[in-house]
Amino acid sequence: MIQFPNAKINLGLQLVEKRPDGFHNLVSCFYPVNWTDALEILPNQEEASFTLSGLAVPDEPTSNLCWKAYELLRKDFELPAIQMHLHKVIPMGAGLGGGSADAAFTLKILNTVFDLKLSADDLENYARQLGSDCAFFVRNKPVLAVEKGDVFEPLALDLTGWHIVLVYPNLAISTAVAYAGVSPRFPEKSLKTLLAQDISSWKNEVVNDFEESLFPKYPVLAQLKQQLYDLGAVYASMSGSGSTMYGLFKTAPAAPLLFPQEYSVWQGVL
Repeated sequence: MIQFPNAKINLGLQLVEKRPDGFHNLVSCFYPVNWTDALEILPNQEEASFTLSGLAVPDEPTSNLCWKAYELLRKDFELPAIQMHLHKVIPMGAGLGGGSADAAFTLKILNTVFDLKLSADDLENYARQLGSDCAFFVRNKPVLAVEKGDVFEPLALDLTGWHIVLVYPNLAISTAVAYAGVSPRFPEKSLKTLLAQDISSWKNEVVNDFEESLFPKYPVLAQLKQQLYDLGAVYASMSGSGSTMYGLFKTAPAAPLLFPQEYSVWQGVL
């Protein structure tokens, strides 16, 4: 079976407090985007294997979240050996959740191929053991993510038909670096309230709290955000802890997307 794990963006990201366990409680809207990897899983009569192509993935294949998802289910089910191949397209360290999506889609494919009869709730519980935002990709619908980003509240937000441009400036920002510079605080207005307003108001009110510390450290991010506004974006922001910047447009940008060749750029419709 072949599936296409997709990226997500963060529409606003409020870091509200540091938790006793060292993580942060946050509030953010996770929204799916059709920039995808490709993942194939087949039963294998011999030994299990995992191969990779596309973008170079660091570390050993057995350290990949896809393999960890397979091993996680093997603890509870007698799964046979499989042949798994991941073609990596979504940039890593980009704030797009690509690795988390790959892991969640691995769980979903294994559930289907081997008829494990796991519900969406079951799959989310497994996914939470792999990473904070993995569970989002089980249902893969817009949500308001709270706590560590692994608890979801329904959100009536539909951006269908909006055009989006994502720009990854070939700059991987580690989670540790991103969180080292933040100062958690409770916002004056809830993100849910802000997102219910017209998108034209988001520019000045819907904020990703990581931008405050990361923009001075990496000036290219602020430059990209302004460039997206110059292209006509109604709203532009950084996704997650960076470094992908995105812009939302009512119609496709009329001007050509002139970004350096080493950048990864994806344009599509939500």
